[in-house]
Amino acid sequence: MSLSDAVQSDAGVAAPRADHVDRLREFLDAHRQLFVLTGAGISTLSGIPDYRDRDGGWKGATPIQHQAFVSQQTKRKRYWARSMAGWPAVARARPNAAHHALHRLGKAGATSLLVTQNVDGLHQAAGSRAVVDLHGRLDRVICLDCNTRLSRHRVQEMLIAANAGWLHDSDAIRPDGDIELGDVDYAAFVVPDCPVCRGILKPDVVFFGGAVPRRTVNRAWNGLARSDAVLVVGSSLMVWSGFRFVREAARNGLPIMAINRGRTRADDLITHKLDDDCGALLDAAIAPTP
Repeated sequence: MSLSDAVQSDAGVAAPRADHVDRLREFLDAHRQLFVLTGAGISTLSGIPDYRDRDGGWKGATPIQHQAFVSQQTKRKRYWARSMAGWPAVARARPNAAHHALHRLGKAGATSLLVTQNVDGLHQAAGSRAVVDLHGRLDRVICLDCNTRLSRHRVQEMLIAANAGWLHDSDAIRPDGDIELGDVDYAAFVVPDCPVCRGILKPDVVFFGGAVPRRTVNRAWNGLARSDAVLVVGSSLMVWSGFRFVREAARNGLPIMAINRGRTRADDLITHKLDDDCGALLDAAIAPTP
C-alpha cells in the first residue's frame, strides 16, 4: 500500500479539494526524504491563532521585540501580565489532524527533518520526535542571567502567587501566548525574579528581533542537506528564519510544495502551491502506517 493512500478526514475537518489531495499524494510518492517546514497556520485548528492575513500582513499588533523585553522593565511587566492570562489556553491546546498526519509521515520514514517556526510544542505532543523548534518552546522559561531553566507551569504558579486579583486564565489568546487586557495598570504587575539568582526570566523562545541559536540553525541546515524536496505547511514565510531554507532549497533545485492559505514570501520559488486547509489536506493524503 502506498504511503499516500486515502484516509477519512477527522470529524469536524472540512474536506479538501480532490485535485489538491491527488497533487499532494503525487508529491509525497515522488520524494522520500522531505524537509518539512511548518508555521502558525498549522495550529489554528488547535485554537492558536496565526499572525498574518492572506496577503501576509499583520492581523493585529506586532509581537514584542527581543530588545524591548530585555532592556525595558515596563515591557516585561506588560508581556508577563498578558502571558499569565493567555498561557492556560496554550497549555490546553491539543494537536490537530495536520500534526497527526505529519507524525505519520515521519513514522513512515519519509521525512529527513521537521522544522517548525511555532513555539506551541504540538508536533511533539502528536508524537513527532525529529523536530527542530526553530523559535524555541513556550512551555519553557530561561533566566537570562544564570541560564536556569524552569517549566512554564511553575512560572505560572509564581505569577499567580505574586499577582492576586489579576486575570490568569482566558481563551482569547494570541499566537505567542498572550492576550489583549485592555486599559490596565501594568506598573502594578509583579514579575517574579529567577528563584536561583534573582535575574530576568524570559520565555525560552526567540522573540522578533532576536537571533535563532546557531546550533538550532545548523541542525536545520543538516536536515535540508539530506533532503530531496521541501514541504512547507501553514507558513507565509515572511520571517527570514524560515524563508532562508526555502530560498536555499530553490537554489539547489529541490522541488518545493507549499500548503498555505494566501500568498507566501516565496511564491516565485515554490514549484507546487496548494491553497487549502492544511489539516484536512494532509489528513486525507497521508495514510496511517501499518
